[in-house]
Amino acid sequence: MTNILPTDEVDRTIAEGPWKRQTDRLVLEHRFSNFKEAMRFVNQVAELAEQKQHHPDIFISWNLVRLELWTHSAGGITTKDLDLAKEIETLLTKQ
Repeated sequence: MTNILPTDEVDRTIAEGPWKRQTDRLVLEHRFSNFKEAMRFVNQVAELAEQKQHHPDIFISWNLVRLELWTHSAGGITTKDLDLAKEIETLLTKQ
């Protein structure tokens, strides 16, 4: 089982990026210019998540995408979440 990370470590790691910590999960909200771009990004996230076998909760409302990352089996944020968050950030920079 993967261990939950201390909140101060999580906060330091995500301080410079688009992710926010909300209690026991990492949250990213990003607004795209239209639905098609939002869906393109979500599909890229889905491919990456499948490769990593670590899946975020995904919420879509027209051009707004919200991702929530947390390790369900651990009950909080682990290194798996931080690693996937960094890779998802890379997808955002390519948009």
